[in-house]
Order: sequence, then structure tokens, then C-alpha cells
Amino acid sequence: MGYPEIAIVPISAVEHFEYCPRQCALIHVDGIWADNLHTVRGARVHRRTDDPAKSRRERGKQVLRAIPLWSEFYGLSGRADVVEVSGDGTLRPVEHKSGVRHGITADLQVCAQAICLEEMLDTYIPEAAIWYGGPRRRFRVDLTSDLRRRTLNTIKEIRKQLVADTLPQAPNDSRCFQCQLRYHCLPEMAANTAEVDFYIQQVFCP
Repeated sequence: MGYPEIAIVPISAVEHFEYCPRQCALIHVDGIWADNLHTVRGARVHRRTDDPAKSRRERGKQVLRAIPLWSEFYGLSGRADVVEVSGDGTLRPVEHKSGVRHGITADLQVCAQAICLEEMLDTYIPEAAIWYGGPRRRFRVDLTSDLRRRTLNTIKEIRKQLVADTLPQAPNDSRCFQCQLRYHCLPEMAANTAEVDFYIQQVFCP
């Protein structure tokens, strides 16, 4: 059974949620966004992939850019940076990142892209790829059953978050120093429940 009308999950939310559920809620529930060095670098990397007119044939493959994606069954919507089409018709989504590899956050995102393409075009996609601007190299992502299962579970958790309308607890760990939403999230304060309770009492219950 699919999810025809409830809480469409943006594909970009998959990576945000895997990195930090609170960050995901701030962006996709509260609509908060701020740039930092990492997001500005990311925007620069995507300048080329964001232009569909730059689709062309490269190294024997048709390279399509900025491809809209959706899945009616899983309730997903988004876009692929690049989709490569081999001579035999095999598709491979390629996500572009400005930095270096950190865990499997980007793997889940590109897996969600592949899941959409499979539904849209009634095909099977065995692998995807991520291009990292830091080392300037491509990383192959095998779309295994375990990765697909984890991606779909993440999508379910994001949907719960979208309809719950609550903000998860701040992790207040090393991730926070790299997060562009640190000064909206205030992790040091939010993680201190006693301080939060005191603030609420002072402001709302004087």
C-alpha cells in the first residue's frame, strides 16, 4: 500500500534526517534555512548539475542533469543531480557533494533517487554513485537490499516527523559545530532541559 496524499517526503530530507533528525525538522517542518561555508560550497558544486541544458553525451553515456523525481507509492519528491544512461539503457543516478565522505547519509539520498527512477521508468537500478568535490573522485554505491530497507525506514521516520509537528531533542554533540542551523537550534541550551524549563517559567509564567 502506498502513500497517495499524506506528507510527501522531500528526497533531500533523507540526508538531513540521517545527519540529525532535529536539523531535518527545522528545515522541512519549520521552514528554517541558513547558509554556512559548507552550504555555499555545495551550491557552487551544483551550478553545473542544476542546468538541464547542460545534459550531453560523455564517455559513451548520455548524461542528464537536474532530473525531477517522484514516487507515488512511497510519497517521495525531489530531483537527481545527474542520471547517466548507458548504451544498454541502464540508469545510474549520481549525486554531487562538495566535501568528503561522511558515513552513509548521501548513500541513502541517492538510493531514494534510484527508488523513484525505478518506479517512474519501470526498471531496476543496481548501483548509483556519489561524486565528492573534496578528493574529486567518485564513490560507487551498491543498492543492496539492506541499503534499500534502511532508506525506506528512514523515509517512514521522516513522514512521522512531518505529521507529528514536534521538534526532536538537540543532540548537542560534534555534529552541531558543522551545522548551518546551529544558531537557530541552540543545541547547548535546548539540551539543558532544566535551563529551558526555567526560561519558559520566566517568560510565560512570570
